[in-house]
Amino acid sequence: MPAFRQVGEKQLPQEVVFMSWSPKRDLIALANRAGEVLLHRLANFQRVWSLPPNENTGKEVTALAWRPDGKILAFGLADTKRIILCDVEKPESLHSFSVELSITYMHWMEVTEESSVLTSFYNAEDESNLLLPKLPALPKNYSTTAKIFSEEKSDEIMKLLGDVRLNALVLGGSSGFIEIYAYGMFKIATVNGVAGSCRGLCLSSDLKSLSVITELQISPDSEAEITYFQLDTSLLSSYLPEVTRMARKFTHISTLLQYIKLSLTCMCEAWEEILMQMDSRLTKFVQEKNTTTSVQDEFMQLLLWGKASLELQALLMNQLTVKGLKKLGQSIESSYSSIQKLVISHLQSGSEALLYHLSELKGMALWKQKYESLGLDASGIDEAITAVGSFILKANELLQVIDSSMKNFKAFFRWLYVAMLRMSEDHVLPELNKMTQKDITFVADFLTEHFNEAPELYNRKGKYFNVERVGQYLKDEDDDLVSPPNTEGNQWFNFLKDSTHLKESPLLFPYYPEKSLHFVKRQMEGVIDQCLQKPADVIGKSVRQAVCMSLYKVSQSEDSTPELFKLPFLWNDKASNLHYVLFTMLENSISKIHILRRHTDTSRSVSNGILAVEFGNFLNNSINESSDSRCYSCLDAHFYDDETVTVVLKESVQQEGKERVLAQLPLSSVYTDEDQDRKFIWDSVERLDERSSEIPTRTVFLENQWRVLENMKAQYVSVNGIRKVSCVLSSNLRHIRVFEMDVEDDGEVEEEEEEETTQIAAGESDEPNQPADGQDNVCDASAEELPDETEEHGTSLDP
Repeated sequence: MPAFRQVGEKQLPQEVVFMSWSPKRDLIALANRAGEVLLHRLANFQRVWSLPPNENTGKEVTALAWRPDGKILAFGLADTKRIILCDVEKPESLHSFSVELSITYMHWMEVTEESSVLTSFYNAEDESNLLLPKLPALPKNYSTTAKIFSEEKSDEIMKLLGDVRLNALVLGGSSGFIEIYAYGMFKIATVNGVAGSCRGLCLSSDLKSLSVITELQISPDSEAEITYFQLDTSLLSSYLPEVTRMARKFTHISTLLQYIKLSLTCMCEAWEEILMQMDSRLTKFVQEKNTTTSVQDEFMQLLLWGKASLELQALLMNQLTVKGLKKLGQSIESSYSSIQKLVISHLQSGSEALLYHLSELKGMALWKQKYESLGLDASGIDEAITAVGSFILKANELLQVIDSSMKNFKAFFRWLYVAMLRMSEDHVLPELNKMTQKDITFVADFLTEHFNEAPELYNRKGKYFNVERVGQYLKDEDDDLVSPPNTEGNQWFNFLKDSTHLKESPLLFPYYPEKSLHFVKRQMEGVIDQCLQKPADVIGKSVRQAVCMSLYKVSQSEDSTPELFKLPFLWNDKASNLHYVLFTMLENSISKIHILRRHTDTSRSVSNGILAVEFGNFLNNSINESSDSRCYSCLDAHFYDDETVTVVLKESVQQEGKERVLAQLPLSSVYTDEDQDRKFIWDSVERLDERSSEIPTRTVFLENQWRVLENMKAQYVSVNGIRKVSCVLSSNLRHIRVFEMDVEDDGEVEEEEEEETTQIAAGESDEPNQPADGQDNVCDASAEELPDETEEHGTSLDP
C-alpha cells in the first residue's frame, strides 16, 4: 500500500494562487486568480463556503494566514491595500484595516513563552466585563451593520479578540514594509531597515527575533536577489507581559471604535431624505411666489387669522397635501425615535466603554518603569480621553436637538393639519380643534425661529430654510452646522465665560457647538490613532538587524510562477528556538534543497548552519542502476512539523518518465553526528550560490515515506503536521489532490472506512464548527481518479 492515503481530488475552474491549512481543523483555505477566497474540507475536498471579490474589499488576493486558534482567516488585497479578517464559520468580514503598501506575505503566530506574571494575566477575568455593561447588539435592519455587532446570542466581539494569550499578525510588503499587529487588529510595531519586497516572514514564538526573506531588484533588466535577514526583536521579548497587557487594551479600543463607527452609520441610515421635504418645498415657494410678504409672515397670518393667501393655500393643498403632511409627520417621529435610541443605547455605551479603557491605559502609562520603554505616553492618552469626552458632549447635544425638534414638529404639524382640513372644508374632530394660548405661542415661537429666510444659506446649501435640524449632525463633512444650538441665556455658558480659571481647566471637555457629530467623531479617531501609534514607532525603532545573508539570484524565467508559491519557506521550531529557511539552488542541472538554520537568540550560533540535501535513487522501476544516484530535483518543500520536511520531487531531465513524487524527509537523516565537523564558513561579502559547491551535502535515500503522484504534474505542496494532512497542486494551478500523511495499518483503515460509510449514509451534519478530529471527516480513499489537466475546464468547483 502507498505510504500516504489519498482522500480527495478536484479540478478547479480558476487558478489557485495560494493555499493554507487551518492549524486546528481539517480545513484548507484557497485564494484564486479571480480574487475569490474559498474554504474546503479535507473529506473529498468538499467546499464549505466561498467569499467572492467585491469593490469594497478588493479583487487581488496577495497573502493568506490563519489565526493560531483556527477561528479567523486573514487575507491581504493588493488593489485596495486592505487586510480582511474573516470568520471561519461563515464568509463574513469581521474586521478590516488599511495599510500603506500592498502586502506580499503574512504570518500569524502565537506566543508560547510562559511566566508567572503572564499566567496570572491569562487566568484573571477581564475587569471590564464586570464593571461595564455588555454592549447592545446593533439592529439587524440596517444594510451597513457588520454582522459582528448584530447577533444577540453570540459574543462576536470576544470571538474577534480571541484568546487572551498574545498572538501577532506579521505583514510584509513591497519596499521593505513590515508591520506587526497584536491579535491581528492593532499595530504594535513598524519595522524599518529591510530592503526589497518581502517573500517570507517568521516571528519566533519567544518574540526574540524576526526572520525575513526579501527579493530585491535594482533595475528592471537585472536579476532579482534573494536575501535573508534576521532582526533582533528582544524589546518585545523582554517586556512580554507589558506588551500583552498593552496590546489587549489596544485591541479593545480598536473594537470599540469600530462599534461607534457602525452605530453612527446606523443613525445616518435611520435619517431619511423625506425629512428634507419641508425645506425644499418652502424654498420652491419662495422662488415662485409673486408677493413681497415673507414666508414667516404668510404662516403667521394663517396662525393668527386662520386665513392663508392663495399662494400659500396652493402650496399646502396642491404640493404638500393633507396625506403628505401626515406621512411627513410619521416619518419624522419614526426616524427621530430610532436615532434617539441608537444614541442612548449604542453610541453612549460604546463611548463610555472607550473612556474606561483609555483611562486604564493612562494608568499603565503612568507606571513608567514598566511601560515607558514601550512608548506609552500618558499625555497623548490624556488628549485621547479629552477627545472622547468632546464626542460624548456632542452626542448629548444631538439628543437635546432631537427632543426639542420632536416637540416642535408635533405641535406645528397638529396645527397645520387642522388648518389644512379647514381649507378643504373637511370635518375637524373636536379634540383636534382645541388650541390653548400656550399652544399658539409655542407654534409662533417655532415659526419665528425656523421660518426666517436666509439668503446666505441658499448660497451654501441651495435652500432658504433649515427647519429640519437633526440631519446636519449626521453629515460627514467639515462645514460648520447650518443651525448651531442657541446658547444665549444658558447659565452654565455664562458662568464659564466669566470664570477665567474654570475655562482653562483640564477637567472640562472642550465643546464644539459649530461642528457636526461626524466631524467630532473623526477628530476623536485621529487623536486616538495618533496616541496609539507612538508605541508602534518606538518598538519598531528598537528592532535592529542582526544578520544579513545574500542567498541567490532569481532568473527572469521564473516570473510566471505565482509569488505566493515560490520558495524560500520559513519555519520556527518552538521547542529548540530555531529558525529554519528552506530554499533550492540549481547545481549540475539538479535543484537541491538547502536548509539554513539560525537560533532565535541572535547572539547564539548553531552548528551546521547550512546544509544541502540531494535525494538518491528510490524509484528502482523507472531508473536503471548505472544512472547517477542524484536523480531528483526538489520542486517545493514545506515543514510538516519540527522533525520532518514534506517535499515534491521530480526526476531529473535525463530520465524519460519524469515522475513526480511526494515524500517526507526526516531531519534526523540530514543532521547526523558525523556532520558536526563539516562546517561551512560564511563570507558575507559573497552570495551563497557563488559558493554552492563548498556547502556540505547530504545524500538521502528515502525508504517508505514517499508516493508517486501518477497522472499529475505536481508542483506545489501545503501541509499541516498537526492534522497530518497535505495538499498537492499541479503546475497548471488547477488540479488538487489531498492526502492523509500518517496512515495506520490496513485493518484500522478498513474499520474507519466502514464507520465513515455508515456516517455518510446516516446523513450526518457537515458544518465547519464541528470538532474536526483526525479521521472524522475523511472520505473513502478509493475515489475515482479524475482525468488529467486536459479536461479540467469542464469540472465544477461545487462539491
